[in-house]
Amino acid sequence: MNYIFKNNNKNIFSSLLLLLFINCASHPTIADHTLKKGENFYGYTLSTENIFPVMFYRFGLSDISDIGIRLGVPVYGSGFDYSRTLYENGKKRDVLNLGWSLNPNSNFDFTYYKFLDGKKEGSSFYWALRGMFIPEGSYSPNGPSSRIGVLIGMYRKGKIGIEGGYFHDFLSMPISRLYIPSWDKFLSNEENKEKFGRFDLPHVSPAGWPTQHSRLVGLSLRLTFSLNTNSKKEVKKENKKENKNENE
Repeated sequence: MNYIFKNNNKNIFSSLLLLLFINCASHPTIADHTLKKGENFYGYTLSTENIFPVMFYRFGLSDISDIGIRLGVPVYGSGFDYSRTLYENGKKRDVLNLGWSLNPNSNFDFTYYKFLDGKKEGSSFYWALRGMFIPEGSYSPNGPSSRIGVLIGMYRKGKIGIEGGYFHDFLSMPISRLYIPSWDKFLSNEENKEKFGRFDLPHVSPAGWPTQHSRLVGLSLRLTFSLNTNSKKEVKKENKKENKNENE
C-alpha cells in the first residue's frame, strides 16, 4: 500500500513537471469589457500553459486603451501587454492586443479579438486570431517558431472566464497530420522522410522535452477568475453621477 502511495505521488509530480515544460508559451488575459480611464481589472488565470496561477492586473489608460501586467509563479507566464478597442457598437467590439511573455519559450503575441456581450452584465463571448513568435525557444538549435491560430472563450457575469485555443507552427509539420502521436518517430521512417523531409524540425529535444516546434506548445486551455467584478458597476454609477451633476 505504501509503495502504491509513493508511486502515485511520483506520477503526479512527473505529470505536473511535464505540463510545466510542455505548454510553456503563454498569452495575456484581457478584460471582459472596455475599461474606462483609471478603471482596473485584476485576478488570476489557471492554464495548461502555466500550471501555476498567473496573477494579472489591467489599468485603463483611456476610454479605449489599457495596459496589463502579469506575474507568474515562480516566474513563468509573467509579462506585459497593451490592448486597444478599435471598434465598439452596442454589444459588439473589436480589440487588438500586443503582448510579451516570459517562459522557457518566451514569446511575442499579436491577437485580434471579436467580442459579443450577452444579456447579463459581465457575460460575453469572444473569438480571436492569434499570431505568436518565439525568437529562440527552450531548444535553441531548432531556431525560432512562428505560430498562428484561433482561440474561443467566454466570461460568465464577469467572474469566471473559460478559453481554449490552438496555434500551429506550419514549418514544423502539416496541420493535416496533427493526429500522428509522434512526429519525430513518424519521420524516422525513410518513406515518410522522403515525403515530409522539409518538416524535419525536432519536436523533442535530446533531453526528452518538447521543443518550441512541438504541437503541444500551441495548445491553450485556461480558466480566469476576476477578483473585482463590481468595478464596471461602480464606474457606471460614477458616470451617472457626473452626468446628473452636469445637467444640474
